[in-house]
Amino acid sequence: MNAKYLHFATYLLVIVGALNWGLVGLFGFNLVETVLGSWPMAVKLVYVLVGVSAAYDVATHMKYCKYCGGKGK
Repeated sequence: MNAKYLHFATYLLVIVGALNWGLVGLFGFNLVETVLGSWPMAVKLVYVLVGVSAAYDVATHMKYCKYCGGKGK
């Protein structure tokens, strides 16, 4: 898989996770459970993918970030 697509996919999954936790914190509404609740393994897979994506983004952040990696200077 091309690094650009992997970066984009992990970014989207981290956003999904962040928005989901924001909804849980503000309204007690879990969007992932609501959408995929009838498939518990799919819910678990989304949570695992969000976690792995966050770890990947933390590990590669400096490479892609124009502010932290010096690419925006």
